[in-house]
Amino acid sequence: MEQQQTEQALQHLQHLVDNIETVIRGKRHQIKYILTALLSRGHILLEDNPGTGKTVMAKTLAQSISSDAAHQGVAFKRIQFTPDLLPMDLIGSHIFDDEKKEFIFKKGPLFTNVLLADEINRASPKVQSALLECMAENQITMGDTTYRLNKLFFTIATQNPVEMEGTYPLPAAQLDRFSIKIIFGYVDEDTELEIYQNYLGIANNLQHIQQVLSMQEILVLQEEAEKVYMHDELVKAVRNLVWATRKHPDIVLGASTRSGITFLKCLKAYALVNGRTYVIEDDIQDLTLPVLDHRLIYKNKEARQQALPGILKTEMDRLHKLKIAH
Repeated sequence: MEQQQTEQALQHLQHLVDNIETVIRGKRHQIKYILTALLSRGHILLEDNPGTGKTVMAKTLAQSISSDAAHQGVAFKRIQFTPDLLPMDLIGSHIFDDEKKEFIFKKGPLFTNVLLADEINRASPKVQSALLECMAENQITMGDTTYRLNKLFFTIATQNPVEMEGTYPLPAAQLDRFSIKIIFGYVDEDTELEIYQNYLGIANNLQHIQQVLSMQEILVLQEEAEKVYMHDELVKAVRNLVWATRKHPDIVLGASTRSGITFLKCLKAYALVNGRTYVIEDDIQDLTLPVLDHRLIYKNKEARQQALPGILKTEMDRLHKLKIAH
C-alpha cells in the first residue's frame, strides 16, 4: 500500500473515532481500545453493569463501516446469552429441505462481520465453548464440514461483574480468546447531563450514522498494523513483562507465549489507532493491564490490585532510563 493511501486510511480511522463519538459520548479512550482489538484481528470483552452503552457501541461501530453492498453497513448480529441457550443457537443447525429432500445447514448468528455477545457470562460454559473455534481460527466446524467465516469477523462481548447473581465465570480458554478486556465505565457527571439534555438527538445520530470506512479499508488497516515499527527494546519489554508474571509470588498462572504475541499485535494496532506508524513506551503503559490482566490467575483480590501494576512500573522505569529514539 502506498504512503498516500496509508495516510488516507489513517485519516479515515480518525474519522471513525469521531463518528462513533457522535453517539457514544465521553468514551474516546474506550473506543480506541475497541478499534485496537479490531485492527489486531482480535476480539474485546467489555465488563460493566447494564445500561452503560455497550450494546449501542457495537451497533454504532457496525453501522460506521460500509460493506460491498451500496449504502449498507457490515453485517451485525446480537446474541443475548441466557442460561437456556444451546450451542446450535449460535452455530446453526441442519434442517430438512422438503424440495431437495435432504438436510441443509442453516447458518447461525456467528456467521456475521460484527458480533455482539451480550452478557456472555450468563450462559453455561458449554455454550461459551461454541465461540472458541470461530474466535481463534475464523472458522466453524459442523460435523465433517468446516465453514470459513468472513475475513472481517470481530466479537464484542459484554459481561456483568462476576459478583452479580446468575453469572458463570468464563473459562480460561475463553478469556484467552479476547485480545483486550476493559471496564466500559460510566461517563463523568457533565457528560451524563449532556446525554440527558440531548438523548433524542443522540438516538437520531445512531439512526443516521455515517459510513466513514469500508470493509476493505478495515482489512487493509489490519495489514498495515502488522507493519508498524517496534523498537527491539520495546519487544524486549513485552518479553520481560510476560516472564515477570510467571515468576511473581502472588500470580498462580502467568502469561503464555501466545499472550505475548497478542500483546505485540495490540501495541502495533494501538499505535495506528493513535495516528502513528511506530510504537512508543506509553503504548505499553496503556495496554499492559487491558491485554494481560484477564489472562492471569492471582492468589487473591489484593494480589490482583498490586502484582501486575508493580511489574509494569519496574519495566517502565527501565525503559525511561534508556531514552529510546523512535
